[in-house]
Amino acid sequence: MAALDNSVMNDPRPFGTFAPSGLTRWVIDRTRGLPGSWAGRRIAMMLRRVVTRSLKDHPLDLETFGVRMRLVPYRNVCERRILFTPQYFDLDEIKLIAARNREGFTFIDVGSNVGWYALLVARKAAPSSRILAVEPQPEIFDRLVHNIRLNPFGTIKAVACAIADKTGELTLFLDPLNKGEASLKIVNSSQTDTIRVPAVTLLDLVKREGFTRLDAVKLDVEGAEDLILDPFFRDAPASLYPCLLVIPNVPDRWQVDVPKLLEERGYRRTLQTRMNLVFERA
Repeated sequence: MAALDNSVMNDPRPFGTFAPSGLTRWVIDRTRGLPGSWAGRRIAMMLRRVVTRSLKDHPLDLETFGVRMRLVPYRNVCERRILFTPQYFDLDEIKLIAARNREGFTFIDVGSNVGWYALLVARKAAPSSRILAVEPQPEIFDRLVHNIRLNPFGTIKAVACAIADKTGELTLFLDPLNKGEASLKIVNSSQTDTIRVPAVTLLDLVKREGFTRLDAVKLDVEGAEDLILDPFFRDAPASLYPCLLVIPNVPDRWQVDVPKLLEERGYRRTLQTRMNLVFERA
């Protein structure tokens, strides 16, 4: 199997060309059946570590919860979780978002990574829905686009930019050991790479796409959620406030008290999962 490059991610051969086999298939089957207990998670981590090291940059094709994806688990924590332990994701969030599904449903996934969250929402969404999957990293964006193409949902648009507190070109900080971790703030790594990427504010993106309402928004930008939300709620009309908002539970990374900001705008917290907070607005 060839090492990963753009030609592999855009390989014209059908889904399943890179299907897991042998030890890799066995480990995936075992880890996907493990419970979410401490012992179950430890066993899963040990097993997946063995396979990930042997795979390096080789891709794998796999369908999970009705979503087809080409995954490269090496140096991307998100893809490792999707491949080996998708049962550990907080799917209650997806159910809350899906409950708001209606004609013309709108959803923006900021920090979409390789598209897992957006594709799970799209699988349940009506054909008239509009879903934006926003990802600034060029390499990860290519994987996102490929995964969207693998699925027949037809409701997702991939957007290659960062969402920030101003529109222009900004520096994005990357963790070389976890390609899915990128932020407008310095990430937690002793070795941090940087790239320059185009950026827009959330309000500018919404206006550019012609949205007149937002049913749901998910932000996962490694602690920069406050940089996005503070100017948005300062400048946006109330008619554009998201009905439902999912954010990571990382108050130690914020310079603004995000839950307080949301409460002042009429939101109430309706769910706290292992990693995220969900706020809804009447």
